Amino acid sequence: MAQAQGAPDSIRLTGHLRRDSVKKNVAAIHVSGKLTLLQRKLSNVLLLNAYDTLTTAQTHRIDAKTLCLMIGYNSNDMDTLKASLRGLAETVAEWDMLAEDGEHEWGVSALLSYAKLKGGVCEYAYSPALAAKLHDPKVFALINLNIQKRFTSGHALALYENCYRFVRTGSTGWWPLDLFRRLMGVDGSAYYEVYKQLNAKIIKPAVAEVNRSSNILVEPEVRKQGRTITDIRFLIRENPQLAMLDIDDGEGLRQGGVYARLRDLGIQDRLARQWIAEHGEDYVAERLDFVAGQGGVKSPVRYLSAAIRGGFGGRGTALPAPDAAPDPATEAAGLRAVA
Repeated sequence: MAQAQGAPDSIRLTGHLRRDSVKKNVAAIHVSGKLTLLQRKLSNVLLLNAYDTLTTAQTHRIDAKTLCLMIGYNSNDMDTLKASLRGLAETVAEWDMLAEDGEHEWGVSALLSYAKLKGGVCEYAYSPALAAKLHDPKVFALINLNIQKRFTSGHALALYENCYRFVRTGSTGWWPLDLFRRLMGVDGSAYYEVYKQLNAKIIKPAVAEVNRSSNILVEPEVRKQGRTITDIRFLIRENPQLAMLDIDDGEGLRQGGVYARLRDLGIQDRLARQWIAEHGEDYVAERLDFVAGQGGVKSPVRYLSAAIRGGFGGRGTALPAPDAAPDPATEAAGLRAVA
């Protein structure tokens, strides 16, 4: 069971919580439904937290402030978090797929069977049937949580989730428009039955944000019967400008001393390689030295993350005052810089 111990300010991201990506089963991606942006991010992080024990533990726990940190939620407004959890519990997941024995399988389940907040800890559970689908390793997409924080639109994040698993094949294949509306959570809306409005309000803005904010580039194509557009597909290729956000295996980076120091501190392999590739070894080494030289740091991993993202702790950089207003990630984590 993924469990937070101690007071919120002493929470460390341990074990699978240090991952920066989560396996998202194709069935789950297809049935995420009409989720808000916050709910969609929340569902991914909860799945990340629970993934290793999805089929063996009945309940899962995570510190609420850690949860806010991981979804990039910069508010202490627990009412909004409660509403988002309620929305996940009220959203029906539906899967329609081939089972292991080759038989067609259809099923429904709430995305969360229950959730509660108590003592600063979020406890939640999945139904056994949905947990088995979410944990299926044979068909999944890899959702990068660092990338999902960049999204400001739920429709754009939904498009990214549904396209990213096809990056190796270069195309999603043709989706009937009814299925696409369902994937975007706008099925049942008479307004979006008109393709012109669907294109203007959903497709174009979502494509623009995916191409601007993620590690893939997508391009829509449509198919017609007569004058009526019936199907849509998305051509997909890697985004060379943001490819660093989804690093493939890099043995060279793993040989360096900075990588070893990050791993010794508890930083997950993928995130360690991302930081080095994005900022360079010298930059990261300076922040490691800075964190190592501070006294009273309760969570070195989070403090290092704040230093790398915030740009403080290097030679010639100003340190944040102890009572300075924190950035959103710092605020969400309850983290305060130690001058």
